[in-house]
Amino acid sequence: MRDTIQWLRSLAFVIQVYLAMAVLGLLFSPWALVSRRGALVACKLYCRWALWTARWMVGIRSELRGNVPHDEVMIAAKHQSFLDILIIFDAVPHPKFIMKRELLWTPFIGIYAKRLGCIPVDRGKRGRAVAKLVQDVAREFREPGQLIIYPQGTRVPPGEYRPYKIGPAILYANLKQPCVPAATNVGLFWPKKGIMRRPGRAVVEFLDPIAPGMDRNAFMREIEIRIETRSNALMREAGFDPETRQWKTPTPGGGRTAAD
Repeated sequence: MRDTIQWLRSLAFVIQVYLAMAVLGLLFSPWALVSRRGALVACKLYCRWALWTARWMVGIRSELRGNVPHDEVMIAAKHQSFLDILIIFDAVPHPKFIMKRELLWTPFIGIYAKRLGCIPVDRGKRGRAVAKLVQDVAREFREPGQLIIYPQGTRVPPGEYRPYKIGPAILYANLKQPCVPAATNVGLFWPKKGIMRRPGRAVVEFLDPIAPGMDRNAFMREIEIRIETRSNALMREAGFDPETRQWKTPTPGGGRTAAD
């Protein structure tokens, strides 16, 4: 019965959160089309609305840990669901995401992503895609900001493994800026697919920055070890074993509520 109630609450949350995207997208579009600041304000407001309603509608409490980067840096982040995007976007002052090109054709997301300076990637073209990515990032960094890239290139459910791609290392070498790894456990509560949202503490943690100048292979090993180790620790803290992909104890709503 409790699972059914949580699923119905989750359905109501999902409907209203995407409806809010459409309403705010339309409301702010005149400002956003002529000003990057207009797009930024609209998206920040949407993130705060989504995080606030997630807390009281489905019991997801978002928590940010570590030192939030405000300088021009690259953030290499674990990606488990839409929720980690919301938390990071809300946290950093001028976020610019590396995103798959198909999202440019998504209503509202595509228009606002362009205005914010997000960089689309054609994931099917490998070498050419990486070369174009370097060019596009160099162009967009004429405007200050924090570049967010997902080293695994896609959302990865808790407990699954996907290899880390070389893109972050190439950008790290070209930008000559610090890289801030970011770990998360948000997929435990807001999954990659499906309606159900589970109550608990969804954490994004910014880890210690990596200074410029590291060898490419060493850099890739370093970010993978840091991100995976800390993400696994955050999942265990919430009561989920990433090795067995099992919760320690079941709770209402189909998951375990992280301890306060």
